[in-house]
Amino acid sequence: MQSAPTLRESLQPRLPLADPEAARARLAEIAPALPPGFLTPPCRDLLLGLADHSPFLWRACLRAPERLVALLEQPPDAASREIIARQRAVGAACGVNPDLAEVGKRLRANREAHALLVALADLGGGWDVAAVTRALSGFADASVSAATEALLRQGLATGRFRAPDPDAPQAGSGLIVLGLGKLGGGELNYSSDIDLVIFYENEAAAAATGGDPKPFFVKLAQGLVKLLSDRTAEGYVHRIDYRLRPDPGSTAVALSTGFAFDYYQTLGQNWERAAFVKARPIAGDIPAGAAFLAELAPFIWRRHFDFPAIAEIHALKRQIHMVRGHDTIAVAGHDIKIGRGGIREIEFFVQTQQLVFGGRKPSLRGRGTVAMLGGLAAAGWIDGRARDELTEAYGFLRTLEHRIQMVRDEQTQRLPTGIEALTGLALFAGFPDLAAFETALLHHAGRVQGHYDLLFEAETVADDILVFGESEPEPATLERLGAFGFRDPPRAWETVQGWHLGRRPALRTGRAREILAEMLPALLQALGGTADPDEALLALDRAFARMPAVAELLAILRSHERLRLLFADILGTAPRLADTVGLSPHVLDTVLDADFVSPPLDPAAVEAQYRMLVGQPASHEEVLDRCRDATRQMAFVTGARLLSGILTPRQAGEAYTAIAEATVALSLEAEERRFAQDHGAVPKGRCCVLALGRLGSRQLSTASDLDLVFLYDFDAEDRISDGRRSLDAVVAYNRLAQRLFAALTTATRRGRLYAVDLRLRPYGSHSPPAVQLSGFTAYHRDGAEPWEHMALARARVVAGDATLGAAVTAEIAAILSQQREPAKVCAEAGAMRALVARERGHAGPYDLKLAPGALFDLDFLAQAIVLSHAHDWPDCIGLGAEALFRWVAGRGLLPDEAAESLAETYRFLDAVYQWQRLVMVDPTTEPSETAARQIAKAVGLPDARSLAADLCRHRRRSQALLARIRRTVA
Repeated sequence: MQSAPTLRESLQPRLPLADPEAARARLAEIAPALPPGFLTPPCRDLLLGLADHSPFLWRACLRAPERLVALLEQPPDAASREIIARQRAVGAACGVNPDLAEVGKRLRANREAHALLVALADLGGGWDVAAVTRALSGFADASVSAATEALLRQGLATGRFRAPDPDAPQAGSGLIVLGLGKLGGGELNYSSDIDLVIFYENEAAAAATGGDPKPFFVKLAQGLVKLLSDRTAEGYVHRIDYRLRPDPGSTAVALSTGFAFDYYQTLGQNWERAAFVKARPIAGDIPAGAAFLAELAPFIWRRHFDFPAIAEIHALKRQIHMVRGHDTIAVAGHDIKIGRGGIREIEFFVQTQQLVFGGRKPSLRGRGTVAMLGGLAAAGWIDGRARDELTEAYGFLRTLEHRIQMVRDEQTQRLPTGIEALTGLALFAGFPDLAAFETALLHHAGRVQGHYDLLFEAETVADDILVFGESEPEPATLERLGAFGFRDPPRAWETVQGWHLGRRPALRTGRAREILAEMLPALLQALGGTADPDEALLALDRAFARMPAVAELLAILRSHERLRLLFADILGTAPRLADTVGLSPHVLDTVLDADFVSPPLDPAAVEAQYRMLVGQPASHEEVLDRCRDATRQMAFVTGARLLSGILTPRQAGEAYTAIAEATVALSLEAEERRFAQDHGAVPKGRCCVLALGRLGSRQLSTASDLDLVFLYDFDAEDRISDGRRSLDAVVAYNRLAQRLFAALTTATRRGRLYAVDLRLRPYGSHSPPAVQLSGFTAYHRDGAEPWEHMALARARVVAGDATLGAAVTAEIAAILSQQREPAKVCAEAGAMRALVARERGHAGPYDLKLAPGALFDLDFLAQAIVLSHAHDWPDCIGLGAEALFRWVAGRGLLPDEAAESLAETYRFLDAVYQWQRLVMVDPTTEPSETAARQIAKAVGLPDARSLAADLCRHRRRSQALLARIRRTVA
C-alpha cells in the first residue's frame, strides 16, 4: 500500500509577505539547523510566511528546529495521532504517584508541538478547516483526560480516592467531565478556551472517596485549571472556562448530578439548553457521562417545537451587541465571533433551530455546525442556498479566526484596527491585499447577517399606525384595520384595546403583553385574510378569555407565518380546533412537520405514530396524560389536514377512526398491565373490544362518541386469576372493562379522550359492562331485536386478543348470515325508524344524522340489505353504506340508477356531516353564513344557498328512493 505523502511533500502555501526582507533574515537564522535540501521552494515559502506573520509560531520553530523538521517529514494525520496519543498517555506514564510539575511540563511540550503541526498543516494547505478543528479538539480531549488521570492517581497515592480499577482510575469513578461549546462539537479553534462542566455521580463517587465526594472533586477541578491553564516557562496547555455550569456565580466548580438535574428541570434556561446541544463526555467515567446526558435529553430536546427559544436566544445576542458594541458589520476592529455577521450568528442560527425542531426530529441533534446546516436543509427547515452560503461563510470566518489567533496565540477574534496590522492579517489569510480581504469579509458577513435576520428579526407589518392605547380610535388605525379586511373596524379596535387594557387575565403578564405588542400587526393581518375576519377576531378573544396563559401560544405564532395563517383560518372556521390550540398550543407544531402534507393513511402506520408519541411513560397517570396528548395532537392534525384540503372527508373519517382504535388498543394494554399487578391474569382468559356505529364503519368525526362492547372468554375449569388478590374471571373482566372505560372517559388535567356509549351491548344498560362470548352468542341467536342485528352490520373488533377477536368476528358473520325474509326485515326496520322519529325527532334540515332522508335512514337501509342478503351473498358483510349501494346494483337487487343515486347522496351527506362537525359548535343547527360558505366551498359548491339547495335535493331524493324500495320489498 502506498504511504501517505509527508507534509513537506504536499505543501501548497499561499502566504504573501508584508516584510519580505525581515522574513528572509529570520529564516537565515534557522537555516543552518535544517538538513541539506530541506528548504524546497514550497517549504521556504511556508517558513517565510511564519517568520513574517506569526511571532508565536516562529518562536516555536526557533526553539526546536529538529522538531520542525520531524513534523514536516511526516504525514500530518499520522503526526497528529502520534502527538495526541502521547498527550493522552502522560497521566498514566508518570506512575502511581505522579509529579504534577513533570506532568504539566510534558503536557505543555506536547501542546507546543501539536500547535505547530496544526499551523503547518493548515497554512501549508494540507488540512481544511474541518480537519484543523477536529485535530485541535482531539488534542484537547487528550489533555483533559491526561490531567484527570494524573490527579486521580495522585488521589490514589494519598488515600483520598479508591478506584474500582487502580490501573484505570477514571473508569467507574463517577466523575463526569463534559466538554461543551466548540470542544463538545469537535470544532475547537486554534487558541480557544475549553468549556468544561464537572459533575459526579453521588453513589459511585462516594464509594470512591469514602464519604462526601464534593471536596475531592472540587479540588480535582481546581487542579485541572492549575495543570492545564497556568502559564509557566513552557507556556500553557488550555485555558479552562467553568462558567457554563449551573449558576456559576454561587456554585462549586464540581457538582453532583442530582443537583444538576434539579437545577435544569426547575431553573434551566434556553441558553443552557443551547450549550448542551454540543455536550459530550471527554474524561472521567465516560459511560456515566453518556448516561447523564441521556437523562438530561428531555431538558435539552423538548417534545414540542420550541419557538420561544428563538426569541430568548436572540435577546441574548442583542444584549451582546448593545453591551459590547458589535451591532454593525465593519472591518477594522470588528469581532468576527460575536459581531454582526459573525461566527456566533451562524451558531445561533443552527442551534436555535436545533432546539426548536430537534425534540421531534432526532436527526437534528448533531453537534457539528456544518453537518447540522445540511440536516436542517434535508429536513426542509432551511433552503439549499442558506445551507451553502452559511457553510461557505463558516469556513471563511473560522479560517480567519485561526489566522488571528496564530499571530500571538491569543484567544481573540477581533480584527486589528491599524492599517498596517490589518494588511498583515489579510496577507497571512492568503489575500493579495487589504482591499480583497475587506471585500471577502463584508461579502460573507453580509450573507450571514441576512440569513440570521430572516430567522430572528423578520420584519412585521408596520405598527406605527396601529394605536390602541387611546380612549378613542385614531382614523389611521381604523383605516388600517379596514384594509386588513375587518368589516367593523371600530368593534375590532375595541376588542384589541381590551387586550391592551388587561381585560383578559391571560394577557396581563408582562411577557404576554410584550410578545403581543411585537406581533400584533402580523396577527391582525393573518386574521384579516380569513373568510370572516371579524368572527375570527372574536373567536380569538373568546379563546383568550378561556386560556390561563397565552405567552407560549403567542411566541409560537410570532415565530412562524404559516402557523399564524393556519391559526387565523382555524379561528374563523373551526372552533373545535381553536379550542384544542387554546388548551395545547404545541399541537400547532404538527403543521410544520414535513409529513403534514403526506399523512399516513394505513391504520397500522397511524397506530405506530400514536405509540411513538405516547412513548414509555413511567407511571399509569403518565400513560393517561400521554394518551390524551397524543389523541389530541393527532386529531388536531387530522382536522387541520381536512381544513387544508390534504384529506378528503372520507379519509378524515378513516384517520379519526385509526386514532381512536390506537387509543383504545393502547389504553387496554395499559389497563391490563395495571390490573395484572393487582390481581394477576385469568389462566387462558382472553378479552377484546368490539366497535359499532361510526367507529365500526370507519367514519368517525372530530366529535364522535365511541360505541363499544367489551367481550371476554375463559376456561370454566380454571376461572380464578393468579395474582396476590385473586378474583373470579367474571368479576375480573368486568372490573377490567370498568377500568378501560374510565381510562377513556375520565377527565384528567389534560382533558378526556372520548365519550363512550355501551348501550349496544346485550341487554343494554341493564347488564354488566363486560359480556362473555357465550352470553353474547346466546343473546344474538335467541333474544336480540332485529335492529340489534342491524347494528352488528357495522361491528369490528378493534383491540384485544386476536384469537378471541377472530372468534367474535366469525360469530357476527354467522348471525348476520342467518336466513331472513327481506320483506320482514324491511318492515321491522321501518317500524324501528318510526319509533326513533317519534322519540328523538330531529333538529331540522341540517341534522344530517336524524332528519328524514339523511344518514340514519341510509345506514338503516344498508344494514337491512346486509341482514336480508348476507345468507346468499356473505361478501356484503363489512361493506360501508356507499360501497354497499353499488354492490346491490351488481346483484340486481336495485336498479343501477337508484343505487348510484343512493351512493352519491350518501357520499355527499357524509362529507357535509364531517365538515359540520369540524366548523360548527352545534352541527345540527343552521350554520352561520361563514360556516355555510366554508362547507359549500369544501364540497365543491359556489355558495351557502347552493349548499342548502343541494342538501334539500339529496334528502328528498333519498326519501323518494327509500319509499320506492319499501313498496317494492313489501
